Amino acid sequence: MSATAPTAPTTSAKPSEKPLTVLRRTAWLLNALFWSAFAVLEGVNHGWLAAALAFVFFLAPDFTFLVGMGDAPRMAKGQLPPRAVPFYNTAHRALVPLALIVAYPFTPFTWAPAFAALCAWLAHISYDRAFGYGLRTKEGFQRA
Repeated sequence: MSATAPTAPTTSAKPSEKPLTVLRRTAWLLNALFWSAFAVLEGVNHGWLAAALAFVFFLAPDFTFLVGMGDAPRMAKGQLPPRAVPFYNTAHRALVPLALIVAYPFTPFTWAPAFAALCAWLAHISYDRAFGYGLRTKEGFQRA
């Protein structure tokens, strides 16, 4: 008699993402590429100031991490200090730069570097969403 050991069903180590999540993240990535290209185009067409503001506004939303820098050593891995959360969430809401971009042509304020900055800000938010970084809970953790 030969005994064979029962085989356990094979499972992947990491569960696959839901198709809707993949679709949503792909849409955010395409959005990010669009707004990045638009910001670069504005920088090329309108000079160094537009390019510089686009670069600064591309980085600026993450400067909100500095608000809670003193509390960071006491936080769990991946947790943003709670006092930085309102600043982080405000800077990472896509409706803020999108509303300003939509309003821009209807205002008497026409300054191309500001438009380039708004495009870069929206690109930053879009890249964050595409790579799985969203808004934070009041405790500072990523929302599910």
